[in-house]
Amino acid sequence: MMETFTVATYEDARDVYRHKDLRQALYDAGEIVMGGVLVNLHGDEHRARRRLENRLFRRETLVRYERDYFPSIIDETLAPHVKHGSVELVHLSHQLMMNLAALNAGIDRPLGTPEETNRLYSYMMKFIEGATLAHTLRNPDEVKAEVRESMGKFETEFLVPSITRRQGLIDEWRAGKIAEHALPLDILTVLLRNEDSLHIDQQTMVREIAFFLLAGAHTSATAFVRTIDNLFAWLDKHPEDAELVRSNREFVQHAVYETIRLNPSSPTGMRRALADVTLRNGTVVPTGSMVVIDLMSVNRDRSVFGPDAAEFNPHRGEQGPGVSRWGLSFGSGMHACIGQELAAGLNERSAETADYEYGLSTVAVQAMFDRGVRPDPDRPAAIDAATSRPYWSSYHVLFDRGRVETRD
Repeated sequence: MMETFTVATYEDARDVYRHKDLRQALYDAGEIVMGGVLVNLHGDEHRARRRLENRLFRRETLVRYERDYFPSIIDETLAPHVKHGSVELVHLSHQLMMNLAALNAGIDRPLGTPEETNRLYSYMMKFIEGATLAHTLRNPDEVKAEVRESMGKFETEFLVPSITRRQGLIDEWRAGKIAEHALPLDILTVLLRNEDSLHIDQQTMVREIAFFLLAGAHTSATAFVRTIDNLFAWLDKHPEDAELVRSNREFVQHAVYETIRLNPSSPTGMRRALADVTLRNGTVVPTGSMVVIDLMSVNRDRSVFGPDAAEFNPHRGEQGPGVSRWGLSFGSGMHACIGQELAAGLNERSAETADYEYGLSTVAVQAMFDRGVRPDPDRPAAIDAATSRPYWSSYHVLFDRGRVETRD
């Protein structure tokens, strides 16, 4: 019988993430979406694909996204809701982050219509449901059937035309007709340029791009809503920090870090032993057994984050070398989240990029407070009852329509 072992301290969790004989197992039940994608690969195959995809997450590329792409997409997404004076945050967060994740993944939307965006949104939400199938409270077979249907429609409507356009540009570049900088900065282009070495079939390509779409959107969307909720509560108790939310981007970034630490996108990590493994605490994990990383406990380890480790505190200082402000919510080692800097930015910036590298979530959260966001007292937030994960199902907010200026 397969055994399951749980680690709940920061150092024990880091040890688990470092072991090369402990393989990613969090998405085993979500194979319909996650089969063969980067996060589920291991060993040489994982290293080869990650080495290529890492090229898209260089610092100069992240700055270009944050400087040139984020502001206009955020403004365009928020404008109609600000004009209306209110919005439901859960839907908005996925819509906003999907717009940015589609750019990063390489999904074109040639029509540019609300109907087209809504179709892509519906596919993405179904991909999220498929990836987190282990936590569904619905009939898993029904979910799988819906996911298959959505993936087929996504491939036909969005992925195939996106591949065709990029392949044409790549052919022009290889023929010397256009410069390399004219190629799109996205995952799909990276994969197509390296198809011969990666040997990715069409269905794996569909899942890989679907994964980047859902991961980029879902993780950032949940952090976005939770950070706003945490800041509402914090400002109720600390009104003296109200101006910091609007004037100090580093303060908002630290609020995002605290939110991600206390409420990781997945409350657990999971690894399956490929061989007998002895953990640093002496536990022997037999081949085939499972190790569960209890991130809700790990990220509240008082020996690392102090006596108030379970509390949200955007003024929390550095915790020492090797300890990230977001805890281990982005993983560690070979499977650390490839998009963590795109989502949450860097804590250290160069003189040349002092105004950037704060991350998508930070920029988006601050944009909301720039527009005077506040809870809707007539429609309280509600928890999602369709999953065992701690997600909001709805979170209504109001805007101050007299304060619609954007940041310079």
